Amino acid sequence: MATAAEVETEEETEMMKMVKLGSYDGKVRLLIVSGDSESESAAEETMLLWGIQQPTLSKPNAFVAQSSLNLRIDACGHSLSILQSPSSLGTPGVTGSVMWDSGVVLGKFLEHAVDSGMLLLHGKKIVELGSGCGLVGCIAALLGAQVILTDLPDRLRLLKKNIQNNLRHGDLRGSAVVTELTWGDDPDQDLIQPLPDYGFLFPLRALTSAFTLLYCPAFRLKQNLGDSVLEYFLEAAMKDFVIGRVEQTQWHPDYCSPRAVVYILVKKLEK
Repeated sequence: MATAAEVETEEETEMMKMVKLGSYDGKVRLLIVSGDSESESAAEETMLLWGIQQPTLSKPNAFVAQSSLNLRIDACGHSLSILQSPSSLGTPGVTGSVMWDSGVVLGKFLEHAVDSGMLLLHGKKIVELGSGCGLVGCIAALLGAQVILTDLPDRLRLLKKNIQNNLRHGDLRGSAVVTELTWGDDPDQDLIQPLPDYGFLFPLRALTSAFTLLYCPAFRLKQNLGDSVLEYFLEAAMKDFVIGRVEQTQWHPDYCSPRAVVYILVKKLEK
């Protein structure tokens, strides 16, 4: 049995893991590198999430119907209509032609965080990598952000159409533009100059310590592929970023899912 001192020490250690990170005003659970090993910490986080999500492995997405040509969702006082292309989903490497639970979770998280005063997006520059159908970027623009949505060249037609269809409101507080960006290529200067305030899944080494990244991966894209990709991403990100996981108690109460996770990443200070 643990002594009172040991219990107190464990509680203090647990509290130390809950910190404010970057421009997000809520407390997040810090991913601490174990023994200078990013790979060990990434593996531990992935195993933890595996345990959380395992009961949902055989279940379909809860918030989207990927066989539908259209996804309707209310956000920021508007009814958004997001077009999908289910027929493209069978093409190897194509995942952005339809919506995933993680995109809905992240978009509604942004709305909830702004409404609750945890996050300020009005007037902020945001760059999103892999925008897919564009729901998250649309919501960010409705919240007042200056959003640049990016994706591969063959994904831009659907993305542009969704932006045009959903951001024609006269009371649009922000803005949204669509541009081509291939992962691994050097980004155009207008993406990083001036530096963005936030990014959604942006190239890791292109930004300074003033930058806050929000990342919401979709689990189980193809059997175990989701786990390995997430572990690889976290291991790479830990070299350059401090990472915190947002507890689901801070998500939009109607859009929580064990199939998704929200991370806040802040660039480490240069030594």
